[in-house]
Amino acid sequence: MMSTFNKRLLAGVFAVSVAACTPEAGETGSEILPNNSGAAHAVAPSNGVPADVIELHKSMLVMDTHLDTPAFFHTDSYTFSERGSYGADGTQVDLPRMNDGGLDGGFWVIYTAQGPLDEASYAAARNSALLRQMAIREFAAKYADAVELAFTADDAERIASEGKKVVYQSIENSYPLGTDVSLLETFYIGGVRMVGPVHGRDNQFADSATDVTNNAYGGLSPLGEELIAKANELGMILDASHAADETVYDMMEASTTPIIFSHTGVDGMYEHFRNIPDELLIAVAEDGGVIQMNALGAYLELLEPSPERTEALEALTAQYGEFSEMDAETQAAYREARREVDAQFPAPQSSFEKFMEQTLYALELVGPDHVGMGADWDGGGGVEGMIDITFLPKVTAALLDAGYSEEDVEKFWSGNMLRLLREAEAARTSTLTSPKILN
Repeated sequence: MMSTFNKRLLAGVFAVSVAACTPEAGETGSEILPNNSGAAHAVAPSNGVPADVIELHKSMLVMDTHLDTPAFFHTDSYTFSERGSYGADGTQVDLPRMNDGGLDGGFWVIYTAQGPLDEASYAAARNSALLRQMAIREFAAKYADAVELAFTADDAERIASEGKKVVYQSIENSYPLGTDVSLLETFYIGGVRMVGPVHGRDNQFADSATDVTNNAYGGLSPLGEELIAKANELGMILDASHAADETVYDMMEASTTPIIFSHTGVDGMYEHFRNIPDELLIAVAEDGGVIQMNALGAYLELLEPSPERTEALEALTAQYGEFSEMDAETQAAYREARREVDAQFPAPQSSFEKFMEQTLYALELVGPDHVGMGADWDGGGGVEGMIDITFLPKVTAALLDAGYSEEDVEKFWSGNMLRLLREAEAARTSTLTSPKILN
């Protein structure tokens, strides 16, 4: 396995290619954006899955722990109740497709891009994150007949049994908290039940797996240890996705409950600075934790864009600058230019087979009590053969074909994640509660 030092060196090698493919990472948290070139992704109703397997799949509680879809809320081009198309608009999650794919819900993400560590930037990040949480709650109110906010583990089964989609909330990157971890209480009251300390760069709380410029703390900072304690107090699951290996070890040591990787891959099949070494994954599993498998192609295999695509993306960066630093008008112009590049020079994609190779490897390594699904939908996830959530029954079919039982598959889709949430709830000492929406 790669040492953390070598992973950071490798990150430097990847930095140019990843940066070329992540112009909107500042908005969605994605590492690779969808190829919007269009026509290659016609979706058959069954996607080749036998009818009895589809029926079984839809009888289960099917959840995903990392839905970046809130990034599309309050945009003119997205309507949750209407069917979108990955080929036409780059989206992967909406109500019609959730019904087709049997997705009952999951954790809807409050993502914030990492910025400077100063008070003005903290305030801007805080406002952005609070507005994103407001957008999720507004979404739940607008579509109250179809979705419902979830606050406890028991809520999921109840909401799904009523024919609604389950809306848990998570924080990807705790940067918006600034230096006041008590602000996490505000997000808890709003509905957050999972929190990750760090994203693409080291921040005030922890070292990132992908920050090659620095190793600020050798894991968690003292403020990061306070964050872990606050999350435990509130009863939140701790998410180690994007955290450096040393940070993950520190999180396990500091936390009173097991941790999760909400959208992560494994080094054992493909060494990447965002994937987890076998020994670390085994340690997390022995501590009771869970890895939710990511379907972002760059974490599954080396994907090399064509020289023409690389040149075109570099030209966009030179013209517009970094996405996270653009104003709204410049972002809009950039997106339009990016769509033209994607149409002319499509991005390379990994395959469903590669995704299942990683998933089956993790299952073999740590067992079905410690693996689930966090594909990074609407945040860069998706592969050929599983380009949006309508293809989820294929995963159930593949797991059954590999010899896993129906009970194992149910754990994969929601049981393991809900176990962690129940453990977090049991260990909480706070008396804070979350209000439901007002219809």
